[in-house]
Amino acid sequence: MASISESREIRASAAAIFAVLANPAMHPDIDGTGMAQSADDNAIITKVGDVFVMNMTHWSLGDYGMENLVVECVQDRRIVWQPRAHTYETSKFPGDGKTPEIRYWGWELEPLEENLTRVTEFFDGSRLSEGLREFLKDGEFWRKGMVESLKNLERLVTAPDSTLGRASKRRNYYEEVHSTD
Repeated sequence: MASISESREIRASAAAIFAVLANPAMHPDIDGTGMAQSADDNAIITKVGDVFVMNMTHWSLGDYGMENLVVECVQDRRIVWQPRAHTYETSKFPGDGKTPEIRYWGWELEPLEENLTRVTEFFDGSRLSEGLREFLKDGEFWRKGMVESLKNLERLVTAPDSTLGRASKRRNYYEEVHSTD
């Protein structure tokens, strides 16, 4: 499998939601895993071919940077990127080191009413190496984080002054993911 998605209906326009998703500086506030820490710059995603870098942290792999190539961008409807280059503090990152670790993260917006949108976050890891697919439990590793990301996105577009507490989310996500092992 290695592909998963989660959806949520959000009381906001697709345009308002897309504006948040197209701003990588907002991704740490959206991210339900707490791994996204900051964007390298304040550039807004506007087209296929745009690249943005996220500074990330992983509870056991440490800090790293992830370069993301935008592979789909349809204004107010769909945005997809391919994480394609990274730097890690540790060499313990799973994978065979030979297979390109190709995966896609994306968001799809389906307007239901003027101010009601079905938002779907998805992860496609079908082209990952067997080792990384196994590490990510064929994508299921991300499901709880996706549910939280959708909740965070809803808070951002309906109450922009809310605080999200990324550090506690990172700890809680780690504990939740590993409590099922």
